[in-house]
Amino acid sequence: MPLKNRSRLESPAIRLALLCVVVSVFLGASGDEGRFSDLGHKLMCTCGCNQVLLECNHVGCTSSTRMRDELAASVSRGDSDNLTLQAFVQKYGPTVLIAPTTTGFNRVAWVVPYLVLGLGLVTVVLTVRAWRQRPLLLPENAVSPASGAELLLYREQARKDTEI
Repeated sequence: MPLKNRSRLESPAIRLALLCVVVSVFLGASGDEGRFSDLGHKLMCTCGCNQVLLECNHVGCTSSTRMRDELAASVSRGDSDNLTLQAFVQKYGPTVLIAPTTTGFNRVAWVVPYLVLGLGLVTVVLTVRAWRQRPLLLPENAVSPASGAELLLYREQARKDTEI
């Protein structure tokens, strides 16, 4: 009798464990549809709309239809992602990629704007500091502004004069 009870208790546990294994295996597998979507979101439509290939919504856009068919054929052949992207670059040029490659001149093209921005900010900060530290030029008959101990004396005198 205890063996029957034990098998009843283990059966749902085994089923639950099997279900967890099956779900985790299928969640990790993206399949051809997942690869098609991933690659399609790395490419731009060449019709001039500047939209992602899979999101080009122009009515009758022949570029996106042709490119989607090429992408589907490449995915169904089992070409690697890199090979597929390189084939599109060879056919349509480097502007077909959403994000440019990070080699050679493209790396410089990504870094230089941030470098120029940083140098510009440093230049502005140094210029403002230099302007603040320069001496104040006054006309010959002008009264120089009070500062330091002299300013404190004037403030104290103003407090005494305005007491009620």
